[in-house]
Amino acid sequence: MVESKEWLSLEEQLKERFGKVPDLQTLLFLIGVQELGDVNRSFNKEEKQDLMHIAVCHLLSLDGYFKLEGRDEEGWPHYTATHPLPENVDSLEAQEELLKQQVIKYFGDEN
Repeated sequence: MVESKEWLSLEEQLKERFGKVPDLQTLLFLIGVQELGDVNRSFNKEEKQDLMHIAVCHLLSLDGYFKLEGRDEEGWPHYTATHPLPENVDSLEAQEELLKQQVIKYFGDEN
């Protein structure tokens, strides 16, 4: 798979910021922590998986595939699917590409 110019540019920005290029899994974890808003604590393995799930839901909410329903008593966000992903997002490679596009949007919105 050929990486887009936007993804390569984002990788370069992240390398400057963190000293190395984080992989997609690490980016999902970081986005999940940011969306949770509780950055000054450590997380167990299950919570790390939950944070990555939060990130995926948040990223897909940027194009309306999910909607934030609210937060639970511990402050964790909960999302609901609003409509299915496009039919062409049927493989792991296509899902990864969609997530990369959403990560580009996410970091682009931070600027």
